[in-house]
This record gives sequence, structure tokens and C-alpha cells, in this order.
Amino acid sequence: MTDQTEPTPTAIGALQDKGPVSEPRNQWLDVWDQFRRHKGAMLGGGFLIFITLFVLVGPLIWPVDAQTLDIRNKDMRPIYTALWDSTSKVGWHRPLGTDNLGRDILANLIEGGRASLAVGWAAMVLALVIGTAIGVLAGFFKKLDFWLMRFTDLVLSLPLLPLLLVAVTLFRQPLRANFGPETGMFILIVGIVGITSWMQTARIVRGDVLALKEREFILAARSIGTSNGKIIRRHLLPNVISPIMVSATLGLATAIITESALSFLGVGFPSDFPTWGKLLADAVPRMEEYPERVLLPGIAISLTVLSVNYLGDGLRDALDPRIRGR
Repeated sequence: MTDQTEPTPTAIGALQDKGPVSEPRNQWLDVWDQFRRHKGAMLGGGFLIFITLFVLVGPLIWPVDAQTLDIRNKDMRPIYTALWDSTSKVGWHRPLGTDNLGRDILANLIEGGRASLAVGWAAMVLALVIGTAIGVLAGFFKKLDFWLMRFTDLVLSLPLLPLLLVAVTLFRQPLRANFGPETGMFILIVGIVGITSWMQTARIVRGDVLALKEREFILAARSIGTSNGKIIRRHLLPNVISPIMVSATLGLATAIITESALSFLGVGFPSDFPTWGKLLADAVPRMEEYPERVLLPGIAISLTVLSVNYLGDGLRDALDPRIRGR
């Protein structure tokens, strides 16, 4: 008989799988930890929240009509100019001064910011929808890849600003007649900016889909007969949400700058409808006498775009597992 040594109870207990010592950490907590370590992203996100609340809640705190003309109080300077110029015409009831027609500049900044941010968000969503759809189709379906990417290259090669000016000239009057001056121009500007801003998103999404569709979980889904539509909805789109979110922040900044440029050139909203770009254009002829009228909308545009860019950098670092934790 062979002498076999019986294992001791201690050895058996050591070999047993007792499970994880603690619950696995939520992935989104890791994302948040990485994001909050990015100081620029935190400052950018905080300023974006502040400027959004400023234009949404501002009319409740400062209930002054932006279009009201007050000729008696025209060309008032901001209250802070009294610190170095005692002869300035200032008043606490107009803390940022008035323009040459007596319109309150603070009320115009609030109203103009609302229009600019509304155009930015709407155009960004439209560009993301178009870019994500084209990127997924090009990356997933090999037969469509060549034609969709050549179309993307064609749109990228077009000069953006002349194309915008031509489109505004062609479609401005029909849309104004059907939807009104403000709503018609809003639809036109959002459509033009969105249609001309989707190409980068399409390329990024296509590259990720090309890599993902060869992964094991996609091959397993195909092997059990999952349709292409379900694979795209359940497996591909959730895995490309990170680059889409980063593209969203960059698209928002691009849309705000493009709308401001169109308004500055005088082909945007009507002349009596305030936007940040329109305020900047109106202030240029008298910028030597009243430089604050150029600085205030210019600083608002610059800080908003800068905050969005920093927010995008922070999201990219936090959502990319390859550089998370550095």
C-alpha cells in the first residue's frame, strides 16, 4: 500500500478562494479622481458652470431690458473707471455702463451670452450626431469606409469661412420669412456650424471603431448571431463615448467662436439682437474712447472658450485608461 499524506486543515484553508478582500472600486470614481487632479479642468468646468448660470439666472437678478434705449444716460462708463478718472459719467444703476444708445451693457452681455451659448450647444450636438453616425458607419462597414472618408476629406478641404458666408447669403431670407428673424437665423447658424464641424469627430470615432470591431467581445457577439444594429448600440457606442465627450467640448468652443465671427462680420443675427460677437462689432468704431466695450465681450468669449478647452483636456486625461493615474 502506498503511504499518502493527508493534507492538514490549515493547508486546505489556505487553498480555498475566500473572494476579494474589498469590493471593486467603481470606474467612474477613478475617472473623477483623475479629473479633479487636473487643476485647469476644474477651473474650466467651474467657469463654464458659472457663465451658464450667469446667462440663465442673470435676468432674474438684473431685470433690465437689453433693448431699452435711455438717451439721457448714454455713454456711461463702468463704475470701476471712477478709480482713475473722477470725471467719468458713472452710476451704480449701470455697473458696466451703457453704449452710445443708452442700452445697458450688463444686460446685453447676459442676453448675448445666452444666444451665443445656445448656438454653441445646439451646433455641438448636431455636429456630434453627424460625426458619430458617419464615424461608426465608416469604421464598422468596410464597403462604406472609402466613400464616407473621401466625403469627409472633401468637406475638410473646403474653405470654412467663405462657405459660411455663401450659405448665409443663400438661405437667410427664406428662413427669416418662414420662422422669423431671430428663430430663422438661429436655425441657419446652428445648421451651418453643425454641418461644417463634424469631420474631426467622424475621424476619431472611425479610428476607435476600427480597433474595437476586432476585439473578442465583438467577435463573440457576432458568433451568436447578434445583428449589426445591436452590436453598434450595445457594444460600440458605449465604448466610444470617451472620445465623443472630448470632441463635444472642442466642438462647443468651435461653435462659439464661429458664431461670434459671423456676428462680428454682420451676417449673423439681426442688428438689434445682442450676441457677444455683435457687441464686439458695435464697440470697435469707438474702441479708443471706450475700450471696455471691446474688452468685456472679448474677455467673455476668450474665457469661455479657454475654459471649454481646459475641460476637454481634463476629460481626455481622465477617460483614457492608458494615461489615467499619471
